[in-house]
Amino acid sequence: MNGSQGKLTTTQAVVIIVNYMLGAGILTLPRTTSKAVGTPDVWISIMLSGLIITGIGIIMVTLCRRFPGKTVFQFTREITGNWIAYILGFAMIMYFTVIAAFEVRVMADVTGMYLLERTPTWAIVMVFMWIGIYMISGGLGVIVRVFEIILPITIIIFVIEILLSNQLFEIGNLRPVLGDGFMPVFKGLKPSLLSYTGYEVMLIMTAYMKNPKKSNKAMSWGIFISTTIYLITVVMVIGSLSVDGIKTRTWPTLDLVRSFEIQGLIFERFESLLLVIWIMQIFSTTAITHYCASVGIRDLFRTKKIKGIMYGLLPFIYLTAMLPKTVDDTFALGDMLGNTSVFLFAILPLVLLLISLIRKKGGKHA
Repeated sequence: MNGSQGKLTTTQAVVIIVNYMLGAGILTLPRTTSKAVGTPDVWISIMLSGLIITGIGIIMVTLCRRFPGKTVFQFTREITGNWIAYILGFAMIMYFTVIAAFEVRVMADVTGMYLLERTPTWAIVMVFMWIGIYMISGGLGVIVRVFEIILPITIIIFVIEILLSNQLFEIGNLRPVLGDGFMPVFKGLKPSLLSYTGYEVMLIMTAYMKNPKKSNKAMSWGIFISTTIYLITVVMVIGSLSVDGIKTRTWPTLDLVRSFEIQGLIFERFESLLLVIWIMQIFSTTAITHYCASVGIRDLFRTKKIKGIMYGLLPFIYLTAMLPKTVDDTFALGDMLGNTSVFLFAILPLVLLLISLIRKKGGKHA
């Protein structure tokens, strides 16, 4: 049993999923999916991805509920035996560590480009990492409370900004619907997967829920809210900038917000406001993945001292974040993470669930 058992309500679990999901993807999703799809049907790809991820997420929490109060790093040992559990656990820890590094690097690149010009990347990365360690060292309760403050602010400001861009919106940019059939839609599924990474946090958080029976509900709502925000973003960006106009832009969502101004308001240019809330959002993803990696090491090697582990991970996150030399290298790292997440969190939980059923491991649903 974990010492922190019973801290999370269902709503807090939803908040964690949404905060994790809405990371760097929102800034790049319109470009990566538009490039893959090549037609205005990107929004259909986003909806299908959301449905697929919901199905995968429900399989995942079904697996977790067979082992009440245990994280994936603890119950994998019961299903597969020690050696395989160590290999899989280590792979997941590496994944969470690299995601933390990727998100902090994207945050540094965007901040350096738009807000803190000529500031060295390493300086931005270090500042965010130290703020992150200060928060996560307070434990899950502190993380959730901060997330509960960040999420409503993010959603309100984001929706207002995107809807204000309707002066540039042209419905013709979203037509024709399925002009080239369904094949382009399917091509858009893979690039959207990285943007949906975040549901895997429930492999750990289900163990800390007051009512694990509601983990299905938490997963479904978390993915639904994220999908809705992604959908609004993609429709507004493509409707305003067109598919061809997006493909050449590095950060199309920011370009959309930069392309209009409203006279007479306190803010006439909105990209700084959007950047501020998205820096908070990417910070959330970095923090929760750093925390998950630390929990993984603690549970896999059965130690108690999680704070030492958190500090020990800092150099690894920093060095990984500094590896990409260009923005393209950063995106290549993101693609690699998307491919890894398919294996680790789409295929693996189903395999583990089947093995646990066959070998009769784990109790009934919590």
